[in-house]
Amino acid sequence: MRRIQIVTDSTAYFIKEEAISKKINIVPLSVNFSGSINKEGFSGEFKDFFDKLKNSNGFPTTSQPSVGDFVEAYKRAFKAGDEIIAIVISAELSGTYNSARLAADMVAKDKITIIDSKTSAGNLKLLVETAVQLSEQGLSRNEIENQIIKQRERMSINLTVDTLEYLKRGGRLSNTTAFIGTLLNIKPVIGLVDGKLVPVGKERGKKKAMEAIISKVPEIVKRISIAHVQNISEAEQYKSELEKRFPNAIITIDELGPVIGSHLGPKAIGLCSSW
Repeated sequence: MRRIQIVTDSTAYFIKEEAISKKINIVPLSVNFSGSINKEGFSGEFKDFFDKLKNSNGFPTTSQPSVGDFVEAYKRAFKAGDEIIAIVISAELSGTYNSARLAADMVAKDKITIIDSKTSAGNLKLLVETAVQLSEQGLSRNEIENQIIKQRERMSINLTVDTLEYLKRGGRLSNTTAFIGTLLNIKPVIGLVDGKLVPVGKERGKKKAMEAIISKVPEIVKRISIAHVQNISEAEQYKSELEKRFPNAIITIDELGPVIGSHLGPKAIGLCSSW
């Protein structure tokens, strides 16, 4: 039995079998779309949602897990271990961190550590996997927290979108800017800076956007997660190019789900790098 149990949220996008085998407690965020509220599922379960999104003029809204959701997750985790570390999506992107913290106060504050990952997707997944490994090695809660915080500073996310439509629908672009950008085939490059998604560049066309994103990967990179929204063909192109440039890096392809993907739109793609 692992003494320290690990809790995270659904935006780490684990495959269900993987989460079960590693005994990771997943607390899902929710998506409200066309009057229906659903918990975000696991990687590999998202195709129907994005097919529906492509054929709709509506725009989903997302919500953090409730305090009660985390209370239940902590109680489950305490059945398997004595202490808990919860690593969650950036507090700048979601209120999930606050829910996790308030729940800890209600359950056993002195036995639960909450870490703001300041990231999401493939990088959040890496932090969680690292915490699991360190826990299995017998490190203390403080030691694991220190290692996770150090790793958190050696990460980056850069991405682009296939269409500006979903940034417009979400209020991140004006109608005029979206229209002109579409006309000129502008692809924004968006980066995660201090836990927030911010524009870091713009390119004409997919090829230049791809080159701009790859150019931001540091030479010392150890792991790259190619994160995509229902865009496996382009993800394979990225993988082929990355394997040439970074032969020593571990490179994986990972799906983004509705909570993140609905704001970016189908075929969005990016790189989660760690070193």
